[in-house]
Amino acid sequence: MANVTFGPGCRNNWHIHHAAKGGGQMLICTAGEGWYQEEGKEAVSLEPGMVITIPAGVKHWHGAKADSWFSHISVEVPGEETRNEWLEAVDDEAYGKLG
Repeated sequence: MANVTFGPGCRNNWHIHHAAKGGGQMLICTAGEGWYQEEGKEAVSLEPGMVITIPAGVKHWHGAKADSWFSHISVEVPGEETRNEWLEAVDDEAYGKLG
């Protein structure tokens, strides 16, 4: 588990939590406003109290909105043969169109 805080406009790269069995990630939104997006889907607006469950193998990113700081508790779901794969940065132009 980790308490993660993003400054306005800050987001992580696209990434995947791999696991042979189990695994994945859970985000418990605690403060501010943010975004969560899975590859091929629309971004989801995040606010305190929301919980996002991310199955293993799903390419995604998360972070703050451009005009807000954002905090969440990140829970790495236990699994077998787990690893994270960090990928490309979230495109600035696509991020700028959110909201």
